[in-house]
Amino acid sequence: MAARPTGYADILKAPYAARLLTGTLVGRLPSATAPIAIVLFVRAGGGSYSLAGALAAVYGIATAVGQPLLGRAVDLYGQPRVQLPAAVVSALGMVLLVLAGADSPALAYPAVAVAGVFTPPLEGGLRALWPSVLGGEERVHRAYAMDAVAQEVMFTVGPLLVTLLVSLRSPAAALLVINAIGVLGALSVVLSRPSRQWRSAPREAHWLGALRSPGLLVLLGAFLFIGVALGSITVAGLAYADDRGREAVYGWLMAALGLGALVGGLGYGARQWAGAPERRLRAIVALLALCYLPLMIAPGILAMNGLFALAGVFLAPAIACAFIVVDRHAPRGTVTEAFSWLVTTFGVGTALGTAVAGPAVELGGTVAGFAVAGGGGAAALLVLLATQRVLVAPAGPADATIRTENDPSGAAQPGFSSGHQA
Repeated sequence: MAARPTGYADILKAPYAARLLTGTLVGRLPSATAPIAIVLFVRAGGGSYSLAGALAAVYGIATAVGQPLLGRAVDLYGQPRVQLPAAVVSALGMVLLVLAGADSPALAYPAVAVAGVFTPPLEGGLRALWPSVLGGEERVHRAYAMDAVAQEVMFTVGPLLVTLLVSLRSPAAALLVINAIGVLGALSVVLSRPSRQWRSAPREAHWLGALRSPGLLVLLGAFLFIGVALGSITVAGLAYADDRGREAVYGWLMAALGLGALVGGLGYGARQWAGAPERRLRAIVALLALCYLPLMIAPGILAMNGLFALAGVFLAPAIACAFIVVDRHAPRGTVTEAFSWLVTTFGVGTALGTAVAGPAVELGGTVAGFAVAGGGGAAALLVLLATQRVLVAPAGPADATIRTENDPSGAAQPGFSSGHQA
């Protein structure tokens, strides 16, 4: 029997759903705000832009390394034994940065590295919990869309909160307060019953872990290029604003991009979708890539804001659909690690896009920067099209409910997998 249609409000009424979503978002505030908080702290202490950028880069790389490793640890040992200790150690890394200051790079670099490596994989952990909390397949898929929308809100509110704390006290205070709040968010999640009771299914011993899934590798390749596109847009958008001599333009462009993603995510989660999510993902990524191309026109400010909003519309739906595909293709017992790999790969792609777009703008101007975004979107689509035979719906029992580590009660509908294909 098909699950009845559900809205976001209905999902949040499920026991623990609102708590888990809120706790995860709050727990992720440190990682969402770290780049801007680190830069502000270093500059306030008299450090150079080069030092600030290098420390932020080290944090980003360390986070990319730590997420899949901690995700694997969660699959092996459970959420409370990994998430909370990791959050505490990460916060202590930022405390060490504050104590070291910009005058002691020898301490500052290890401090941000520790903070990054031990960033708890709360994002992957939440997606591993949704099936046991919500039950039916349609509700879980809608929760993934809601999760993607909530991320856009967090990445908008987080920097504003840092700016407020800096204006009220200092950049050092902002770093400390944000990380303390993050620990409280992680604590709220791991003390909940679903987090405490969640257990990963037995996994096959394999050093590649989740990466032994060909379907997952295809997905990671595609989202690496989507990250490249998004990272290049942030740089090219700044160049566009500089060309017009108006710094405020950049803020409006980024807000338009986030608004587009917010609207797209709400629209995607507002309806039921038929068919395999692998095919749906190809269509969404095609539309996403198509919407990046008009940015190279670089029209007037008002029209450019409209194009930025359009460029964001299919981002949240692509992320939400990717969550479903990861869920279906992750090897048995590796679901948290698999989700963490998606987060890591997307972040690495964003960093690469930022790195490539800078020289592109210097050599070819603003249009060249946006061309990197268009190329990233096209490359992501080509990866999905060239590997259609690999990224196919995983085979599974059609006449029996699949019981998984995410759905110990067997509440999910028949055919709904949660990352347990061998």
